Amino acid sequence: MVRAPARLHLGFLDPAGSLGRRFGSLGLVVSGYEGQIELSAAAHTQILASGAAELAEVERAAHYLHLLQRHSGHREPLQLRLLKVLPAHAGFGSGTQLALAIARAFAQWHRLDVGTATLAQWLGRGQRSGIGVAGFDHGGLLVDGGPSADGGPASLLSRIPLPAAWRVLVVQDNAHQGLSGDSERQALAALAPLPRPLAADICHQVLMRVLPGAAGAEFAPFAAGVSRVQQVLGEHFASAQGGAAFGSPAVGRLIEWIAAASRRGDAAGQRQDMAGDRAEHGAAIGQSSWGPTGFAILPSQAQADAVVDAARAANVVAASLTVRIVSGRNIGASVIDGRAAPRPR
Repeated sequence: MVRAPARLHLGFLDPAGSLGRRFGSLGLVVSGYEGQIELSAAAHTQILASGAAELAEVERAAHYLHLLQRHSGHREPLQLRLLKVLPAHAGFGSGTQLALAIARAFAQWHRLDVGTATLAQWLGRGQRSGIGVAGFDHGGLLVDGGPSADGGPASLLSRIPLPAAWRVLVVQDNAHQGLSGDSERQALAALAPLPRPLAADICHQVLMRVLPGAAGAEFAPFAAGVSRVQQVLGEHFASAQGGAAFGSPAVGRLIEWIAAASRRGDAAGQRQDMAGDRAEHGAAIGQSSWGPTGFAILPSQAQADAVVDAARAANVVAASLTVRIVSGRNIGASVIDGRAAPRPR
């Protein structure tokens, strides 16, 4: 069995490639969301799904399995069970995590010494962002340098554990889906290039605020840096999202309300005795990839609880939204080889 974690894509560094290398990404692996698959011997190849969401991924899973057989030369029949999949087209990296979970299970089954980056190339994943690939292996807060000019996988530049006390408020909108596939490619092609000074600002924020903040457990610069990156990119990608920084209006309203409340300290003030201090640092806010999932990172469980309670009391959590408080996940996928007996010949 392989359990693959979700990731939040916090933004591109230089989508226009102003210095010759496009994209580069900042991302965070989170707990609480996992895809799970299981591979076993079979008389003939079959793919089983445990529910409606998993059934929708059967065709894609079959395609991945076919590619793995073609690249490796191992074509014996297998049974692949999709036990649980991440929400599709929601900003969790579901396609890459499904692909890598299947690939890692396949490689483990056949005792193939093949790295995750190579498996991703076999399956056509990680062509823009390397966050999903690195997150599958390592977890944590990640920065990659974008794919190489020849299409090689993005190099991992930094991996920092997210401080254990920090919490990630994840907001999903079940009524919307983010762009993917051809629609995503068309949207990217239609955008004007991100000006070089803005790409420089993003890189400056990541290098001098986001990464040092996480490494030193200094929440204020981390939050300011992530929020600034998201502001720049939200304005840049707005034309592909109906003129807004968030793909879901309901998510956008809630996340912006949380940002304002956490800056004022209103929510934490309701629980001052419990939390011990006010939310003076604000929140790191934004949207993962094309959304519709939004996020707000806060410095403690108490402040995250207070913000959610205050948002519900203020009636800004729309009926279509699901709100969860999770932590960063500082480990990658888990792989369990459950074979108790030799495979049949």
